[in-house]
Amino acid sequence: MDLTLTTQQQQIVDSLHSLLQRHAGPDRAKALLANEAYDHELDARLEEGGFLDMILEDETGPVETTLAAMEIARSVGTVGYGARAIVAPKLLGERAAGPVALARLPTDFPVRFAADAKLILIDAGAEAQALEVAPGDVQPASNDHLGWPMGRLKPAALGKAKGLGPGSGAALRRWWRLALAAETVGTMQGALALTLEYVKNRRQFGRPIGQFQALQHRLAELTVIVEGARWLALEAGFREAAPLAAATAAGRAAGAASLVARECHQMHGAIGFTRDYQLHLWSVRLGPLAVELGGAPAHRRDAARLRFVAQETAA
Repeated sequence: MDLTLTTQQQQIVDSLHSLLQRHAGPDRAKALLANEAYDHELDARLEEGGFLDMILEDETGPVETTLAAMEIARSVGTVGYGARAIVAPKLLGERAAGPVALARLPTDFPVRFAADAKLILIDAGAEAQALEVAPGDVQPASNDHLGWPMGRLKPAALGKAKGLGPGSGAALRRWWRLALAAETVGTMQGALALTLEYVKNRRQFGRPIGQFQALQHRLAELTVIVEGARWLALEAGFREAAPLAAATAAGRAAGAASLVARECHQMHGAIGFTRDYQLHLWSVRLGPLAVELGGAPAHRRDAARLRFVAQETAA
């Protein structure tokens, strides 16, 4: 399996990077965060560019869509790209009108993008459910220290959700894990890139702190960790979010998220903890991503079961 980017894949990444430079980035994310707003304009630009349709196209697929999800997260885009461009098309067989949010039962906690969603896909165990959101179904929730607009599903709304058939719950979880791994990797990449730039310019004892060997070792370790998570996410995309590959990728990314956030903040020192500085735009997202869909323990537990218990049962 060769996951080196093809010419077409690199062109997709370059095209998306150019779009995101104009319609995303830290300044835009900060303004949206202050207003607890969803980036409908960026959603529209992604749709115009064909980035929402790639997973069902003949010449593109999950790998290209995974790459796009990473780039959007790296640029702190405030859109539910993974839910709309990865999970919904694979679960429904077609692209859904957006925004799309992902939730799991019990829905007694805030859900990313739910306040703006037209469709919410719900992990109800063996079967997934689809809720076409109507006015009054979702109560907006505070996004303080979370990084996205949030919402809470009202209990009465769940009665209107439609089941998607046997096996749909497992399908939802494996594609959700692929989307989650890609978004977490992109968010870690953004935080690490900002940290690398900071240590190159921050001077202490007459030279950039990035020249100190202790920091170089820590940065090298973070680079290896993030790059490893990236390759696992791309492999999961290549394997069509096969359950073991998706659980492994999500477990690796979720397990690395807290470490990357902590190390990046420590290397920045006090400035990293201020809202005037940009680092928090990535780091506030890494915490929730690390626990979504059960977090690293759930991903790793399922990966172990699929790798060992399932094979023993089959044998």
